[in-house]
Amino acid sequence: MRIAGAAKLVVVIAIFLLTFYVISQVFEIKMDANLGHIFARSALDAAARSTKPPRYKCGISKACPEKHFAFKMSSGAANVVGPKICVEDNVLMSGVKNNVGRGINMALVNGKTGELLDTKFFDMWGGDVAPLIEFLKTIQDGTIVLMATYDDGATKLNEEARRLIAELGSTSITNLGFRDNWVFCGGKGIKTKSPFEQVCDSLTSWNLTAGINRGIACFISAMHLFKVGIYCSTCTQSYFQVFSFSSF
Repeated sequence: MRIAGAAKLVVVIAIFLLTFYVISQVFEIKMDANLGHIFARSALDAAARSTKPPRYKCGISKACPEKHFAFKMSSGAANVVGPKICVEDNVLMSGVKNNVGRGINMALVNGKTGELLDTKFFDMWGGDVAPLIEFLKTIQDGTIVLMATYDDGATKLNEEARRLIAELGSTSITNLGFRDNWVFCGGKGIKTKSPFEQVCDSLTSWNLTAGINRGIACFISAMHLFKVGIYCSTCTQSYFQVFSFSSF
């Protein structure tokens, strides 16, 4: 009896050990598979991150130099798509923000800090030019001024309004006409004409796709030097230029 009992005990222990061994092997295989999957996925994610192109502020094509601000802006398209102004990866004006309107859309930025000071839009079709003139007169020296048209930005402009905008560095404002698409970045106190400007006349930009003007640029924070690339991809000519000049 003792021998039989001992034999049964040995069999039970053997079965237990065998079961434990089998379970441990299966678990180890699953662990290896899971770890392998995790590491493989991590490697794929790392590879994807390494091949993904970097994103720069405001979606521009390359990083701005140190002590420069990045900006990107587009005019409206006909009376359908509103303008958009972005500075240092912050969208200052857009249809999504619901702070744009027909006419001239304007954002004021501190020329040293890049801080947003104010945003306004002035209806140059059904509105009055007087509020625009008064606002232009209040702009302080050292302020960066970004402007973009939406629908019609010229009909109500008079000689005084055009002169005040020209003093900010614009060259195209003198001849800006009905429903021309225009983007401009200048500064109060600028000593020369700004290169941050592009215009598509209404004869060229008569449809939705041709009605978008874009400017991409980097400007130095102290506004002593402008470096900019401006392109107009939907006009009759597409081009890219780089400028640098002293402003203040």
